[in-house]
Amino acid sequence: MSRSTVAPKHVRADLKRIASWIEPESRVLDLGCGDGTLLAYLQNSKNVTGAGVELSDELVIASVRRGVQVIQQNLEEGLALFDDQQFDTVVLSRTLQSMHHTEHILREMARVARFGIVSFPNFGYWPHGWSILSGRMPVTGEMPYQWFDTPNIHLCTLKDFEDLALALSLRITHLATFNGNKEIKMLPGWRSTLAVYRFESPY
Repeated sequence: MSRSTVAPKHVRADLKRIASWIEPESRVLDLGCGDGTLLAYLQNSKNVTGAGVELSDELVIASVRRGVQVIQQNLEEGLALFDDQQFDTVVLSRTLQSMHHTEHILREMARVARFGIVSFPNFGYWPHGWSILSGRMPVTGEMPYQWFDTPNIHLCTLKDFEDLALALSLRITHLATFNGNKEIKMLPGWRSTLAVYRFESPY
């Protein structure tokens, strides 16, 4: 099967930022890898080796078509398939908020790799507050679901995540925040819709 490449212009800004934090020729594990866009981009641009984990049949097929090695598995079952510090970096992009066992997956990320990268919707985005004050749950670009059909079960702000990282002894090394494809530098806790963190494992 021929490999389909990923042009840089087709890669989201947050994924490009994640890629900028990953060393060339390193070992990468992408959890909830979707259609394989990030790993394919990293393979093409940084010659990384690695694998993705994805549950959806359709997305597994899409990843394979991009030349990405994929393991089909539910992340809620943990990362027992992988050895301690098997990877240099493990990525969990836009999935943390839908995990039932948040602390467990973060600990597992720290176990299997020296560095972890996570991204999630920022519940502290200021229009969310207005929605709640008006008596309704927020519905925005990063949180497009109604309250009754949302997969997002653990919503948090930037400070919430930083407190959890501290409790788990995860040393945060980088932070980037976005609103759409625009990176937010000023007042990110209020103005960003998506947060991306890189942390170092304590192990």
